Amino acid sequence: MLSVVAPPSLSRRLPRLARRSAFPLHVSVLVGLLAASSAPTPLYALYQSAWHFSAMTVTVVFSAYALALLGALLTAGSLSEHLGRRPVLAGSLLAEAAAMAVFAAAQGVTALIAARILQGVAAGVATGAAGAALLDFENPDRPGRATLANGVAPVAGMATGVLAATALVQYAPAPTRTVYLLLLVLFTAQAAAVLLASETAHPHPGAWRSLRPGIAVAPASRPAMRLLAPGVVAAWALGGFYSSLGPSLARLIAPHTSRATGGLVFFTLTAAAGLAVHAARPLPARTASSVGTALLVPGALLTLSGAQLHSLLALFAGTALAGTGFGASTQGALRLLLPPAAPDERAGTLAAYYVLSYLAMSVPAVLAGLLTNLYGLQTAVVLYTVTVVALTVIGLARAVRRPTTG
Repeated sequence: MLSVVAPPSLSRRLPRLARRSAFPLHVSVLVGLLAASSAPTPLYALYQSAWHFSAMTVTVVFSAYALALLGALLTAGSLSEHLGRRPVLAGSLLAEAAAMAVFAAAQGVTALIAARILQGVAAGVATGAAGAALLDFENPDRPGRATLANGVAPVAGMATGVLAATALVQYAPAPTRTVYLLLLVLFTAQAAAVLLASETAHPHPGAWRSLRPGIAVAPASRPAMRLLAPGVVAAWALGGFYSSLGPSLARLIAPHTSRATGGLVFFTLTAAAGLAVHAARPLPARTASSVGTALLVPGALLTLSGAQLHSLLALFAGTALAGTGFGASTQGALRLLLPPAAPDERAGTLAAYYVLSYLAMSVPAVLAGLLTNLYGLQTAVVLYTVTVVALTVIGLARAVRRPTTG
């Protein structure tokens, strides 16, 4: 297995105790950011019921986050290399806390979109910095943990966020406020903790220049990025579908099922992905990526059969299979992309990966919402499935024709 370790000079500078405590802290930051990103998913049905908006509006609210995050990654993905990890992360976490306050006070769709945009900007700035910090704080005696954490933390966070919000929908007196207030407290505490951690970057001039939009993929990682792109797009496009329209699909199949069922669709995807990320560790990176990408096909087709046959069992089975493919393919992709990057190229390379991922997650979801409005959800599911299968086949063909190393 390829691995990335902190450079020797950096390892000597960081006290061992500081590295041990800082590593789980930055894992928790990634988990928290992604938990907040998925928390609104089970609440969309409540918002729709209260404010009477369409499935297209749901995908617009969902995609406002992803597109804002994309903009932040394109402009500020390498900012922590210039200003330092601590100030960038602390500021981003406080902005994330402010977004939670806007969510909690929201009285209409406009406020939801505003909150999602602020949340996306904060998460976009923080994601690259937190992921790079994990690589900086990695224990040289346990190589590979940082790359694994960068793969596990996002799906674990999404699963945690959607499960917590689903539970609150069922049991909390004010579910559209409680989850956000809890996250507000979490992000404020994390911002304070980050300021106590050791600084691992080497701040240097050029911060303003680094804000020019661009993709900063490490030269050594570019061949893998080109080959992996179709599979990464297919995986994240499926994730966007389940996140934005999964609850609507569950209600279409079983109109009288509880509201929690819709949230459990996305939880199934992310829980299966988290388990797959962990289970794929012993596999070579290329094998994990290829097998995971291949599993997207039966997962998408089984989900489609659930919509056609009105079977919740088929829906959840397909979602679990798609989640397994998502987790394995993304874990393999990160293990192929990050190890070749030099320490000062890590944040930019990770940001570029997330740019591709969130672009794939947001744009098809908006198109699916538009198709749902025009032709119905079942037709949108068919077209989405065909697109994902085509991308998956292209990705597998490219991998077989020009295999990557790993």
